[in-house]
Amino acid sequence: METVQEKALAAFGAKGIDNPAHVRGVIRRGGWATHTSGVAEGRVQGNLVILPEALANDFLRYCQRNPKPCPVLAVSEVGQTALPSLGADIDIRTDLPMYRIWQHGELMHEVADVSSVWRADLVTFVLGCSFSFESALQEVGIRLRHIEQGKNVAMYRTNIPTAPAGPFGGAMVVSMRPMRAADAIRAVQVTSRFPDVHGAPVHIGDPALIGISDINAPDYGDPVEVMPDEIPVFWACGVTPQSAILHAQPAFCITHAPGCMLVTDLFNHQLASF
Repeated sequence: METVQEKALAAFGAKGIDNPAHVRGVIRRGGWATHTSGVAEGRVQGNLVILPEALANDFLRYCQRNPKPCPVLAVSEVGQTALPSLGADIDIRTDLPMYRIWQHGELMHEVADVSSVWRADLVTFVLGCSFSFESALQEVGIRLRHIEQGKNVAMYRTNIPTAPAGPFGGAMVVSMRPMRAADAIRAVQVTSRFPDVHGAPVHIGDPALIGISDINAPDYGDPVEVMPDEIPVFWACGVTPQSAILHAQPAFCITHAPGCMLVTDLFNHQLASF
């Protein structure tokens, strides 16, 4: 069976897989419709939330109050589909592999292009993604099983509350990577350098302490086995805004599908704080 990496090489080409503009072009043409983990390595990827202008200030305050799960990388002008600070050719309506369309807090559709539902009053938020710090972890020799197995990272709803703002609130979503204890300690050190992409873990160890009843049944992404000599390590996750959307129930909203990110031109090392 063809692996995800093999499929990615076939879709983007050996050289194009690391070229963010080329990756976006292939996605725009419908040539890639799954998660972007391992694509354009070394480049910043972003979570997406698109809301009507009337809710944008409340959502921005929500992000400011919850910087671990919702680190803001860019905010668009009202109605604009470009994000020049993240890439010269970006069209936010077409450049993610899969989008989610929400109405009154209910997931209505998953689509590969949101041009047909675009509105002049929409504001785009791009939030930092843990895919960025994964490159830094791999550079120091920490193995990440979901990448090795071609899977999306496992993500879970928790009992950790977020600070509300306007109608937005609810519980934090986390991503999990199993590691040996020594690697977990090193991972804390490495990811602390990247506050714009979730920073250090929010929990290490027993998942029940943060409200996760079954580590083998993630709410989003794919299950990843935790070996007997490993512990689960949990980071704040950019899917948290989708939990906040369920709480706020806006009449209309667009997000990324979990794992299907915006690939930007920024390098991950540009986000390091030291």
